[in-house]
Amino acid sequence: MKAAVFHSKNEPLKIEEVPVPEYKADEVLVKVAGCGLCRTDLHYLKGLPTFKKPPIILGHEISGTIAETGDNVSTFEKGDPVLIPPVFACAECFFCRTGRGTICTNQVMVGNHRDGGFAEYIAVPGSDIFKLPPEVPLVEGSIISDAISTPYHAVVNRAQIKPGDSAVVYGCGGVGLNTVQMATVAGANVIAVDIAPEKLELAKKLGAVETLNANDQEDVAKAVRKLSSGGVDVAFEVIGNPETIQNAYESTRWGGTLIVVGYTHKDITINAGRMMFREIEVKGSLGCGLQDYPKIINMVKYGKIKVKELVTHKFTLDQINDGFELLGKNEPTLIRAVAMIE
Repeated sequence: MKAAVFHSKNEPLKIEEVPVPEYKADEVLVKVAGCGLCRTDLHYLKGLPTFKKPPIILGHEISGTIAETGDNVSTFEKGDPVLIPPVFACAECFFCRTGRGTICTNQVMVGNHRDGGFAEYIAVPGSDIFKLPPEVPLVEGSIISDAISTPYHAVVNRAQIKPGDSAVVYGCGGVGLNTVQMATVAGANVIAVDIAPEKLELAKKLGAVETLNANDQEDVAKAVRKLSSGGVDVAFEVIGNPETIQNAYESTRWGGTLIVVGYTHKDITINAGRMMFREIEVKGSLGCGLQDYPKIINMVKYGKIKVKELVTHKFTLDQINDGFELLGKNEPTLIRAVAMIE
């Protein structure tokens, strides 16, 4: 089969012929239809180490159809359209058994611990994937796996947004814009912050009641507090930048909550006195638990959450390096790119 293989940092992926993966009795072989190009993959390409040493096939935002089923798999048949979550939890560790599967100590991530979806086929456990209804477009539906599920966990489980809450979202990339629409669906009045007018315009279409271009603000946190009458109930940082994490923190009201969704390896500086005196909560948010995927898929099925509008670019497997080059340049018209696996 054809695959885009990662060999070394700062080098393009190599399109190679590799063996079709073997599948175990409790696994299925999936013919990949679409796989999202995520900034996490870009981090690997720039030097962030993968758990499985290269060569490795990247890609963790995957949809496709069942090609073969293992002898112990009875819930899927050949041809079924499916969604593959990026992370499989063990269901046995302390965190899994207390409902915190997103921080499972034995988690396995496709495209990191094992080969991922930038290939024609992938083998995965049959117990950890989900059937997609015909109302969900197969290729574009791949972004449900991460770009939509991650905002769901951040909004519903970590922030526990309630109708009428005020929120700000710093960063209107793929995950950020889905945080805007997820928080809107949950009932929040959302302010969107970015530096790209194109992304802010789309944020309005997805439900933001106000938008702020950070380049036009001398103090963006102050501007957010002014728009929200003293600060928001919840601030989401979906970039992974110490400066914007601090701005998001300073955008909250007394008793508010900061949710850090964006990844950075750098340290951050926030005022501890403000946290203590104003009882501000700071929470991280990672991925999404498997138990939430049926709800998210239904939200897309019934039109509550949009996917087609978020997939602005498509690339064939042979063009995948062009997609990552565009992603690395922060092209403002690129919201989410998907590799179409033919």
